[in-house]
Amino acid sequence: MAKTKVDFILPSEIVGEATSGLLLGEFNNWDYNFGFPLKKQKDGSLKTTISLDAGGRFEYRYLLNDGRWVNDSNADQYVHISKYQIENCVIAVPAAKATATKKVAAPKKTTAPKKAAAPKKVATAAKATTGSDDLTKVEGIGKKIAELLVKDGITTFELLGKSTAAKLKKILATAGPRYSIHVPTTWPKQAKLAAAGKWDELKKLQDELNGGK
Repeated sequence: MAKTKVDFILPSEIVGEATSGLLLGEFNNWDYNFGFPLKKQKDGSLKTTISLDAGGRFEYRYLLNDGRWVNDSNADQYVHISKYQIENCVIAVPAAKATATKKVAAPKKTTAPKKAAAPKKVATAAKATTGSDDLTKVEGIGKKIAELLVKDGITTFELLGKSTAAKLKKILATAGPRYSIHVPTTWPKQAKLAAAGKWDELKKLQDELNGGK
């Protein structure tokens, strides 16, 4: 079977204090002994390149040396693992292309709101400037799911925060089985924190959601 080289890259914003890590997944049976080392780059990111079967579909996650399991926010799909209450990333390797690249979208720099400013005013100002928010900052939402939410009129953290889990599940179910497997229970809570500019609290919550496999 033809092989395709795939670059797995974690930007410095996600890497944080970590200095190394492993890429684990179905392609190495989630075996730490056969994990693919992530090498530190000059820009602070971590990277590894591996060969995968062209046209294949693989679940994977990143394990950093500071103990964090990190998801790829730009994954092709996510699979909920109920036993561990986590989501694995999924990559669908192109069958026709010779190379592929999986990058975690670097979070946009966010200026913390001034103490004197009310959170709602900060959120309103951001909305007036951009018209929409980067919903992929919510753990569990990838690029394609974000597009589904925007299509349904959920374009900002504020709107996502006001949405019920039942409504979100309906949107995913309508989109088909590849999306209905996702569990959006915590999305509104995460979105409310993002809308209020409470990024530290959001990160703490997401670290808990990223619990080890």
